[in-house]
Amino acid sequence: MTRISPLLLALAAALTLPAAASAMTGDKEVQRFTSFGGACAKCELAGRRLAGAHFIGANFAGASLVGADLREARFVGSVLSKADLSRADLSEAHMTGANFASANLTGAKMRDVEASGTVFSSANLSGVDLADSRAIGANFNGAILTGATFTDANLQGAVFRSVNARGANFRDASLQATNFGGGRLDRASFRSADLTGAVLRGGSFRGADFHDADLEHANLSGADLSGARGLEQSQLSAACGDAQTKLPRGLTVRTCRGGHSIAVKIPKIPPAPAVPALKPAQPGPRYLIVFETD
Repeated sequence: MTRISPLLLALAAALTLPAAASAMTGDKEVQRFTSFGGACAKCELAGRRLAGAHFIGANFAGASLVGADLREARFVGSVLSKADLSRADLSEAHMTGANFASANLTGAKMRDVEASGTVFSSANLSGVDLADSRAIGANFNGAILTGATFTDANLQGAVFRSVNARGANFRDASLQATNFGGGRLDRASFRSADLTGAVLRGGSFRGADFHDADLEHANLSGADLSGARGLEQSQLSAACGDAQTKLPRGLTVRTCRGGHSIAVKIPKIPPAPAVPALKPAQPGPRYLIVFETD
């Protein structure tokens, strides 16, 4: 008779039960939580109910989590590079220091997530909902953010170099010292956003909405703001640019001098656990399933 590993049985049970399922012991309710560690590269977890799951130092690179329920999940020092999380629900997840480089997060729900210091470089986040989230110092370099929503998000010190964020919504967002250098943000909304000390150098913002945006000490050198809506001379007078800055007719901006450095106080990012190095391929995936009870 073929013997089935108890760990694989535990994995199967974890993936077919709600992650926050409860059991009754007498009159006492016991909460059960699912934790993952080790390597599970290219795992098939599409549509699984994993709300509240803990991914601790896990390598889920290339895994399929399409449409998975990951509400309030915690990704501690975990790698999900090139993973497919399209249409996944990551609302209120905690992913500080995690690595989602080149991951597919199209249409994912990520409202109210804690993603400070998280890596999203070259990831596809088109249509993602990151409203009310905190992603201080996060790395979005080269990411696709078309139609993404960042309303009321705290993105201070985040890096958006060379992104494609056409039509993205940054309304009321905290964007102090954020770097949009070389990005494509045509028709994006920055209405009432705080862009104090932000870098828009060489970016394309044609037709973007800047109504009531704070551009104090922002660097607009080489930026294309032609056709931008809501821009007032009073906003531009607090910013700087250069001869290559393109503005709506009748508006001007002073030339940046002395490197245009400014000190912008950014909230301290909590120390993130080290991202584990990818290990050589093993004969088969390893699973660690831990059920904690209180």
